[in-house]
Amino acid sequence: MGYSLVLVVLVLYFLLAGLKIDREYQRGIIYRLGRVRRLRGPGLYWIFPGIEQKVQVDLRLRTVNIEPQETVTADSVTIRVNAVLYYRMIDPVKAINSVESYRDAVYQIALTTLRNVIGQNLLDDVLQNRDRINFNVQQIVDEVTEPWGIVIERVEMKDVEIPLSMQRAMAKEAEAVREKRARRIKAEAELEASEKLTAASRMISSSPAALELRRLQMLAEIGTENNTTTVLMLPSDFPVLVNRLADYLGQLPVTSSPVERSNAGVSDQE
Repeated sequence: MGYSLVLVVLVLYFLLAGLKIDREYQRGIIYRLGRVRRLRGPGLYWIFPGIEQKVQVDLRLRTVNIEPQETVTADSVTIRVNAVLYYRMIDPVKAINSVESYRDAVYQIALTTLRNVIGQNLLDDVLQNRDRINFNVQQIVDEVTEPWGIVIERVEMKDVEIPLSMQRAMAKEAEAVREKRARRIKAEAELEASEKLTAASRMISSSPAALELRRLQMLAEIGTENNTTTVLMLPSDFPVLVNRLADYLGQLPVTSSPVERSNAGVSDQE
């Protein structure tokens, strides 16, 4: 009876020791005498105790925070860049058997790739085309980690620190660009205004009544803004009469003066 009880206890212990449970995001790699046999999970399953061992892996999306590091751009500017990388395990057997520590391996390849890609781009490209640089880093790292059973989901640069002297130079350049844009807009506005004024002058010159209405409007504006100003009004026809008189006087024949006539008579008597 005692031997039977001990045997039952040993059998129960043997059965319970082989029971394994994996969550939905976990998998178990089963090794039998050191050789990979199969991939199990999720849920409840049983392995042979003492002969089979289980290595549990996590299939959830992981993040790698790439610490700030100094690198030199293609135009010889030293900057500090940090980034974050997202990766996911798609083949647990390869990830465990192909590399000793896939976490450290992914971090190191992401670190060196980020430095190399930034070194191939100008500072302006790093600041303005972050999406393209992130995509290039993702492609290069993904090509390296694919044989390990790991796929790179996304790479994002979080911050780019540039030297203080370069910040001042960039601020001056941005100010010059804005000033240039402001002058160009002002010149375009003046050109458009001159074109409008030319068209308005042609319309007003063809209609005297329009000129008179404009003069009355100007008087109303002056009276509103400057109440102490004295305005002397001339008839709108006065400039026209002056112009006509000048034209008429210009068409008259030129007569000689009395001195010229006396001199002319003396010359005739001689």
